[in-house]
Amino acid sequence: MPIFVFMISIITGDIINSQETVDQNVWLKPIKTLFAEFGSSPKNWEIFRGDSFQLEIPQPEEAYLAALRIKAEIKLIKNLDVRMAIGIGKKQFDASKITESNGEAFVNSGEKFEILKKEKINLAIKSPWDSFDREMNLFFKLALNTMDNWSVKSVEIIRIMLKTPDINQKEIGKILGIAQSSVSERQKRAFWSELMEIDAVYREKLKKLME
Repeated sequence: MPIFVFMISIITGDIINSQETVDQNVWLKPIKTLFAEFGSSPKNWEIFRGDSFQLEIPQPEEAYLAALRIKAEIKLIKNLDVRMAIGIGKKQFDASKITESNGEAFVNSGEKFEILKKEKINLAIKSPWDSFDREMNLFFKLALNTMDNWSVKSVEIIRIMLKTPDINQKEIGKILGIAQSSVSERQKRAFWSELMEIDAVYREKLKKLME
């Protein structure tokens, strides 16, 4: 039995309003394609019970951006959204299926996910550090005021920039067939700069805690 003890992150989530989508492949295919960038199924990720999923992000500092990428992928589809809990902690057992692996990260992610509906929040985190969780969950709540209401035009911009971080506004405009000024305006409406500031704080604080 492979036993490990190292820090990872686990994202547990489900698709909101998935049952209202006649063709499940509308969201299932792009999510599977995205998840495949992080590893193979069922070891690194798995979709179960129709619209629930679990994804392992080996580097905890990448978990927030991974959650944003999932959010953007789902928000491209009308009336759909996603609820996610990021769990950070030790991985103590590594199985051939992610749903059979276990450890602190899995427990933290699962416990936080179970109370998301009650809290009416679509993104939250639980780690070994309470003060870190309080601060980051406040940032996430503020960010969700924007993210939960992203328009398709805003999501198109976010999705491209998250997938290709070095791309510039002119190149984005060429992809979408819009002017550079329109790209800039959409970035502002999506609060791109603020979302990246949260990422910077998240990484900085997490790095210090994990040293």
